[in-house]
Amino acid sequence: MGRLGLPELLVLLLIILLLVGGKRLPELARSLGEAIREFRRSLKK
Repeated sequence: MGRLGLPELLVLLLIILLLVGGKRLPELARSLGEAIREFRRSLKK
């Protein structure tokens, strides 16, 4: 087990796209970005 390579990331993205759907994908990405940003802010405090 190790790092994910490009082929694995592409398969993962394809599965997410099929599960979530193309219209909701930008909304999901935005929410994920905000969650990561908040997590990083909480680590700095």
